[in-house]
Amino acid sequence: MARIDELFRYLKEKKGSDLHLLASQTPRVRIHGKLADVEGWEPLPDEELTELLHEISPREEWAEYESCGDIDFAYGLPGVGRFRVNYLRQHQGAAAVFRIIPEKILTFDELNMPEPIRKLAYLERGLVLVTGPTGSGKSTTLASIINEINENFSKHIVTIEDPVEFVHANKKSVLSQREVGHDTASFSEALKVAIRQNADVIMVGEMRDLETISLAITAAEMGILVFGTLHTSNATKTIDRIVNSFPASQQSQIRTILADSICAVVSQLLLPTADNNGRCAAFEILLRTNSLPNIIRESNTTMLVSVIHGGRNKGMCTMDDSLFALADKGKVDVEVAMAKASDRSSFQSLARRQARLQGHA
Repeated sequence: MARIDELFRYLKEKKGSDLHLLASQTPRVRIHGKLADVEGWEPLPDEELTELLHEISPREEWAEYESCGDIDFAYGLPGVGRFRVNYLRQHQGAAAVFRIIPEKILTFDELNMPEPIRKLAYLERGLVLVTGPTGSGKSTTLASIINEINENFSKHIVTIEDPVEFVHANKKSVLSQREVGHDTASFSEALKVAIRQNADVIMVGEMRDLETISLAITAAEMGILVFGTLHTSNATKTIDRIVNSFPASQQSQIRTILADSICAVVSQLLLPTADNNGRCAAFEILLRTNSLPNIIRESNTTMLVSVIHGGRNKGMCTMDDSLFALADKGKVDVEVAMAKASDRSSFQSLARRQARLQGHA
C-alpha cells in the first residue's frame, strides 16, 4: 500500500472533498468547504512529499511532471474511491491537490435535485450546459444524468473527460468513456470522432476552447444530445460566454445555431449547511421556451431572467430564488446565501424576520 493511501482513507472517513499537499506544510483536507490540518501528520519536507507523489504517479505522467511541473490524472483506491489528481510545482517545492470521486454514483433522489434536472436525461437531442465554479458539483450532476440515461435507455453514450471521474457500468446503454491525454489527444479530437461513432449522447467534461465549443454545438445541431460544462455563474453569462468565444464575424451565425440547439442551462453552487454537517446545492435552471430562440438570435440575453421568472411553473428558477428558498427553509444560513446572491435586499428582510422569530423563541 502506498503511504499516501493513509491520507485518502482519512479524507473519506472525515467526509472531506479534497486533500491538499504542499511542501513544508502539514497535509490539509477540505471538509464541508473548509480546510483543516490532517490529525497526526507533521509538515512534509519537499523531498518526502516528492517521494509520496512519485509512488502513485504513472511513469509517463511523472516524466511530464518533472519536465513541465504540472500534470493531471486519476487514481483509484479500492474501497475508498477514485481521485482527480493535479500535481504542480510552486516556490516551496512540490504540491498536489486530490478531489475524491465517490465510487457510487448518487441518484437524483439521493442528491435531492430538482425534478427538471432529472427530465434533461429524457431529451432526445440538443445542447445542455451545466455551469458553475470549480467544486460546485457539476461532475456529480452530470454523472447522475448519464446514470439516468444508462438505466432507462438503450443508447450509445460517449464521455470525454480529463481525467475520467465517475466510472459507469454498462446497463441498458453502451458507454465509451475516453480520457484526454490517454485515449484521445484533446476534447476537440474526441468530439470529432464521437460524431462519427454513431453516438446518441455525448458528455464533454469541459468546453474550454473555441474548437470544442464549436464542435459541441455542431453535434447538437446534428441531432445528438450533448452535455457540456462551463465555469460560468448563470444563464446570461453562459450564453454570452459561448457567443463571445467566436470572432465577431461569426457571432451572428453562432447565435442562430445556438438558438436552434440549446435545451437548458443549469448553473449551480454548493453551500455549507446551517448545521455545518454537509453542503447543499443551489440551482439556476433555464429551460427551452418558445421565446428563448429569438432572445438568443437577437442577442438580448438580459431578457433571460424574465424567461426564467415566466417559467417557474415548469420548474425554472433564478439562482437568487434558489438561494432564498434554502435560507428560508433554514437549510443554509441567511448570511451565507446572501453573500452569493445578486440582489441582497430580499435576504436582508429575511434575516430581520428570522432574527425576530429567534428573539421570540
